Amino acid sequence: MSGYEALFKVWRGDASGGDLEDFRVEVNDGEVVLDIIHRIQATRAPDLAVRWNCKAGKCGSCSAEINGRPRLMCMTRMSVFAREETVTVTPLRAFPVVRDLVTDVGFNYAKAREVPAFVPPAGVGPGEYRMMQEDVDRSQEFRKCIECFLCQNTCHVVRDHEENKPVFAGPRFLMRIAELDMHPLDAAAETGRDRARTAQDEHGLGYCNITKCCTEVCPESIRITDNALIPMKERAVDRKYDPLVWLGSKIGRRRPPG
Repeated sequence: MSGYEALFKVWRGDASGGDLEDFRVEVNDGEVVLDIIHRIQATRAPDLAVRWNCKAGKCGSCSAEINGRPRLMCMTRMSVFAREETVTVTPLRAFPVVRDLVTDVGFNYAKAREVPAFVPPAGVGPGEYRMMQEDVDRSQEFRKCIECFLCQNTCHVVRDHEENKPVFAGPRFLMRIAELDMHPLDAAAETGRDRARTAQDEHGLGYCNITKCCTEVCPESIRITDNALIPMKERAVDRKYDPLVWLGSKIGRRRPPG
């Protein structure tokens, strides 16, 4: 595809307000939205604020909303849009605007600090951890997260209800709790912490109504809802209401052979 001129509408402003500004800009073969934003910076608006780092879909920095959909600008190819289509780029809606396309995502780091860390098993030193491959594979999916916070942004519990933020961790951090709860070596239970129950009681798991919007926007294709949130909801209910499951949790946790 040869070069052409596209119409971009880019949100300009700060916490006090702003509006969309039009830019007609050159588009060349193989370019992504972030390339065009950089061209606008270089030729039309040198003061345009945008956050980015790796330009390879691994740092999560360049999150924005493109034609209303949360995406990574560096992974959104211009070829997915028709030449005559207007491309609108706006900041993440769930978080406060700092300036232009840059938002304050500090909410997410505050929630990260609220999640208790992995608890090493007693009597097992560094380098002595042993896990079954199936357990490694299950956790590995969740560790692909690049913390772009697109899932946090698109979750309507956060996006549409500011009052929920103090009591709801969001899909990214509920997924982190689920990963730890699935970990066969995590000894949180031995310290009196039930991760699934605290996800429900302290981190707002019950607010999630499994619409799967977080899964739909994940650039790493992590099945957040199906593989993390739904199983954790089931475990939280089982541990709270099923007496046999509660008794089994007291008997012991699975350990790999050897």
